[in-house]
Amino acid sequence: MSHRIVLTSSKGGTGKTTTALNLAVALAERGRNTIVVDLDPQGAIGLFLAKEDSDWGGLAEVMITGASPNEVLMTTSLPTLRILPRGRIDPVDTCEYELRLHNGDVLSNTLDAIEEDVDFTLIDTPSGLGPVTRAALAVGRFVLLPLQAEPVAFRTMSQTLRVIDHVQRHENPSLQLLGILPTMVQLDSDPSLNVMSAVWSGFGGVLDTVIPRSGVFTEASELGIPLSFLGGRTRPEARRFTLLSDEIEARINQMTGVEDDNEHRRLV
Repeated sequence: MSHRIVLTSSKGGTGKTTTALNLAVALAERGRNTIVVDLDPQGAIGLFLAKEDSDWGGLAEVMITGASPNEVLMTTSLPTLRILPRGRIDPVDTCEYELRLHNGDVLSNTLDAIEEDVDFTLIDTPSGLGPVTRAALAVGRFVLLPLQAEPVAFRTMSQTLRVIDHVQRHENPSLQLLGILPTMVQLDSDPSLNVMSAVWSGFGGVLDTVIPRSGVFTEASELGIPLSFLGGRTRPEARRFTLLSDEIEARINQMTGVEDDNEHRRLV
């Protein structure tokens, strides 16, 4: 069974999509069969990869036209990485899209159809805690919470934790918080350092890996590629996602009682 990881945050701009895509690439480069699912009504994964709204079919076609989920699953240049795009929807139909995702079993059935022999499914959600996020949490197994290291994002984190706790208690008992991932960290900036100090001292489950603020993310986004696809020497920021993939897998193994695959790690 695939490890379904929902990336969510009540505040926008915390790095959910950047994390989802680059973590997926890192897992795929480790040989893990990985799928990225784009649930954002704006089509955030497609936008990151410089795709137009009409370029890719996806989940919208499954819901609206009855397309087979495997027909709209996109292959990539990495044999172990595939993408389930949002699909083609008119922005004026966003409300209907969100309600269809929230109501019924379309998301659960779609994931079940595409997850054969899949190790990880990373589900990218829109900012906020609305119906799309709730639908993802209802079918997820783990939650990864990117936390932008700045005061407003820190103040809103309790909202996300409250919703995760509610879903775990009332809708999806198997849901677990995988960890809090600090993003856009600037330890030479007092506000960022203060947030990190508060997170480290006040919350459990904070991941050891942190994602720094860096212009390389903008460079990759402008080109429409993941960090590890940038030419030249491997960027330190890309190595962060390699470390993150190792930590994520180790933490899931610990939470599920599975021994670490040490032989595989030596090959990475």
